[in-house]
Amino acid sequence: MDRALRRRTEVVLAPLVRAVPRRVHPTAVTVLAVVPGAGAAVAAGAGLPALAVALWLANRVLDGLDGAVARRSGRQTDLGGYADILLDVVVYAAVPLGIAAGLDSRAGWVAAAVLLATFYVNAISWSYLSALLERRGAGASARGDTTSVTMPPGLVEGAETVVLFTVALAVPSWSVAVMWVMAGAVLVGVGQRVVAARRALGTA
Repeated sequence: MDRALRRRTEVVLAPLVRAVPRRVHPTAVTVLAVVPGAGAAVAAGAGLPALAVALWLANRVLDGLDGAVARRSGRQTDLGGYADILLDVVVYAAVPLGIAAGLDSRAGWVAAAVLLATFYVNAISWSYLSALLERRGAGASARGDTTSVTMPPGLVEGAETVVLFTVALAVPSWSVAVMWVMAGAVLVGVGQRVVAARRALGTA
């Protein structure tokens, strides 16, 4: 879904991109995005769902804005792409912990722990495969991707994460179920990437 939505997102963000002064470096936007992202986790832990959702969505807007600003100014760099994914993962880790802290129940902590464990496995499933594809000349440039490196598709990507985390933050009573559903869906994505690796890399 991310690949299909990327062009539409660029159109939606265009007015915001034009409003950003050209002297603002894209990486500054990337770093700034962490503030509302971490704030969403803190707000969730404090039992403030409306604020948590607002901060989470602000993080997502800024996360999309940095790449658009970089492309407008011709300042796309490997370091910028690296910072973007690294700080995304920081926020993705913080939000479930914030939700669990807000619930402060065994069920909440277990669901958050399982979800984060699936994130850990998922990160290897796509990032190492991505590195191997880049090494073989079958990476982002060859595929026409706008991202720094190719990201093999899976069931849960950025768009699905936005929706699921928004629901979990907005309705804390549903958050345990949402985290379990998300964990299962992430594992399906891991399986998809294993199949993709088998096809792309050949036999062991």
